[in-house]
Amino acid sequence: MKKNNNNNIKTTTLSAQVAITKTECGSNLIQGLPDNPRAGLVEPFHGRGKCQMFNNGAFEFIQEKRLRGKPELKVDYGSLSFSTDGNDRVIFTVPAEIRAQLPKVLRKGIKEIINYLKKEGYSL
Repeated sequence: MKKNNNNNIKTTTLSAQVAITKTECGSNLIQGLPDNPRAGLVEPFHGRGKCQMFNNGAFEFIQEKRLRGKPELKVDYGSLSFSTDGNDRVIFTVPAEIRAQLPKVLRKGIKEIINYLKKEGYSL
């Protein structure tokens, strides 16, 4: 591993093979298979990003930062979060089994969120 002067930037260079498999649903499964695999070689991660493969075989992957913040308030089946991208989010996830009760669930959740926002000093 090569470290740059900036403590926040690390570069790890691997010698590896890249396997590209077309899945049944039509998307590509891209795997990097190191020549000398060993535990601790790289720090594992999971996330979304953008990747590109050039016609000479070079491959790049850039992981996207999660823009959404952790929920400020959690209510039954929902949450309120303030994110770094300038958008505030109210998200409800309701199981299909209680779909018939959806209007009641939404009214109750929104009422709790509005009360929280009033208590925090937001004008409505």
